[in-house]
Amino acid sequence: MAKVLELQFVTQHGKVAKLTVDNPTEPIDPAAVKTAMESIIASNAFNSTSGDLVAIEGARVVERNVTDYEII
Repeated sequence: MAKVLELQFVTQHGKVAKLTVDNPTEPIDPAAVKTAMESIIASNAFNSTSGDLVAIEGARVVERNVTDYEII
């Protein structure tokens, strides 16, 4: 099972941009995530095709199962 922490931001054009963190430490600390997201916005380290990140939309852990099959 692959898990990622998905950080969702609102861009300056009103769209949602996402950043993901592989294999997050659980349990997730919402206060730490909020602080990190605020730092990302303040540092203006990332931007998207919809403009700069300007606000926090949300965060969630996404888990997916992948099953590989050998094809003969």
